[in-house]
Amino acid sequence: MRTGIGYDVHKLTAGRKLVLGGVAIEHFAGLEGHSDADVLVHAIMDALLGAAGLSDIGVYFPDTDIKYKDISSITLLGMVKVSVKDAGYRILNIDSVVILEEPKISPFIPMMKKNISEALGINVDQIGIKATTSEGLGFCGAKEGAAAQSVALLERRV
Repeated sequence: MRTGIGYDVHKLTAGRKLVLGGVAIEHFAGLEGHSDADVLVHAIMDALLGAAGLSDIGVYFPDTDIKYKDISSITLLGMVKVSVKDAGYRILNIDSVVILEEPKISPFIPMMKKNISEALGINVDQIGIKATTSEGLGFCGAKEGAAAQSVALLERRV
C-alpha cells in the first residue's frame, strides 16, 4: 500500500469560469491558471502521483506548454491514471477537501465524484469530497482564492 498527498491553490479572478471536479459552477469569478485551474482535480493528481512515487503535475503538465492552455483537468486526470497504472499501482481510494468561502459547492459534489470516477475508472464510493470554508481567515476567507487537499491510497497491482 502507498499513500500520497496533494495540495493546490488558485486565485479567484472575475470573468473566468469556475471549474471544480470537472463541473462548471455558476459564479462571478473563476480560478486563474494555465489549464482550467481545477484545484480539486490538481490536488487529486498530485496525491496519486506522489503515492506512486512519480513527479508532480508541474513536471507532467508544465504551464509553459501551450498544449495544456485551458485544457480540462479531467482530461489530465485521465493521463495521470495511465501513469499510475504504468507504475504498477491501482487506486483504492481518494479523499479530498475543497476550501472555498463561496459559492456553496455541496450540491455539485455528486457530479464531481462521477466525473472523477469516470476519468480514473473507479467507483464513486472510492472517492470522498468535502467542502469547507476558512471562516473568513486567510486568502480563502477573504474570497481571493480557493484551495484543495487530497490523499490517495494505492495498492501494488499483482
